[in-house]
Amino acid sequence: MSKRLPTGLYALTPDTVDDDWLAMAVAAAIRGGASAVQYRNKVADAAQRLRQAQRLARICREAGALFIVNDTVELANAVNADGLHIGRDDGDPATVRAALGSQPVLGVSCYDSFERARAVRGIADYVAFGSVFVSAVKLGAVRAPLGLFARGREAGMHAVAIGGIDAGNAYEVAQAGAEAVAVITAVFGEAGGAGRADAAQIGENARRVVETFVTGLRTTTSGPDASAKLSRIASMRTKRE
Repeated sequence: MSKRLPTGLYALTPDTVDDDWLAMAVAAAIRGGASAVQYRNKVADAAQRLRQAQRLARICREAGALFIVNDTVELANAVNADGLHIGRDDGDPATVRAALGSQPVLGVSCYDSFERARAVRGIADYVAFGSVFVSAVKLGAVRAPLGLFARGREAGMHAVAIGGIDAGNAYEVAQAGAEAVAVITAVFGEAGGAGRADAAQIGENARRVVETFVTGLRTTTSGPDASAKLSRIASMRTKRE
């Protein structure tokens, strides 16, 4: 049986120490159509990260969304997450896979490197390329060409796009062949200040990104798998309604 992987909108949590706002925000993003949530928090301490991750894991489980933890295999295992996502500084992918186990999903950031993506085949369940556009979260991040997604599809990779994606450009990466778009600011707003969104706005933001991504799939000529992607996204959206 194949694993369920992020498809369509993959919501990445913003840095925040406000547990209640974060729980509300994730629930709203899922209602808006997010099929998967990645918990990342660079400002909380270990105790708060555990507390937040436990709460978000329950929310995702009840809603039928995937719950992925960023960076830390120990935290992923502690909360029985559906998976883990790692970058180049988070350890050797093979070693991380051994610690995580064979069943959870493992995603690996490959930035602009197809060679890195090829190197983790058989270890990672999905790869992430980016920043595909200018990112407000990681200023100065290396840009990844959209052509990587066509190459990934031809090689049988499940590729996620990240970096600067919003409702105005999600269709471009869908057309290029991405399976999912990883989004922070365009869904949640600026979590640390007055720009952070409320539940209604987050839900609407998520819905708009999903709609734009779906529009890109419907108009794509990049491959025969667009209809299968549409079916998976439609199935997730139906569960939310």
